[in-house]
Amino acid sequence: MLDADAITWMTDTVADAQATPHTIPKLTDTYPAMSIDDGYAVQDALLARWQKDGRVLVGLKAGLTSKAKMDQMGVTEPSFGMLMGDTLDPDGGVVPTDKLIHPRVEAEIAFVTKAELSGVDLPLEEIIAATDFVQPAIEIIDSRFEKFKFDLVSVIADNGSSARFVMGGRARRPLDIDLRTVGIVLEKNGEIVATASSGAVLGDPVRSVRMLVTWLHGRGRTLPAGSIVLTGGATEAIPVESGDAIVARYQDMGSISVRIG
Repeated sequence: MLDADAITWMTDTVADAQATPHTIPKLTDTYPAMSIDDGYAVQDALLARWQKDGRVLVGLKAGLTSKAKMDQMGVTEPSFGMLMGDTLDPDGGVVPTDKLIHPRVEAEIAFVTKAELSGVDLPLEEIIAATDFVQPAIEIIDSRFEKFKFDLVSVIADNGSSARFVMGGRARRPLDIDLRTVGIVLEKNGEIVATASSGAVLGDPVRSVRMLVTWLHGRGRTLPAGSIVLTGGATEAIPVESGDAIVARYQDMGSISVRIG
């Protein structure tokens, strides 16, 4: 891993780019030897700063979990990031864009847990049993890197391009729905811009939660009860700008909408 000074510099750089906001070059342009572990070390440092400032961690997100997203971003494996409570916006509301650079939206399945999860490669049935409900979600991502171009280690340090997210629609008990086959239609300003099945996320979004829990276990952590988990976009991310109206429709789970402010 890189030394503490390098991690501090990258943390300062990312934090400033998110707060101001402005674009930055890939972190690997400065530190070509940067590893995945270094990227997560930056995340850890960001979380410590945010919690010191009173921000609350409400869950975690998996990213790059569908082939469409991997192909779009030119990566070959998923990443994980943090969800802070002050980035959750209401269904039907307006997403503020004063701190966004080049936002994009994607439709996802969100899980909310009712029991702690820990371990490696848990049975999917155990994850389902620990899930209170699943719900439609829209994630608004916003890479801080120039022209939305990055590599895996840089995007991990940028908290997986996390920016805002919205939850809504019809919450369902996970045993009452086939999570492998939920049809999803994403609309922008009344036009269909993407369609997908929930199975595009690793064949079943429950597997995304399992992968996340395994990753947490490797870091000596667990997924607490009451956590929100965004399992990753089923389609490519769609660019949006101020004034756009976004609707995501989910088979047997209702719809969710948001306006870009």
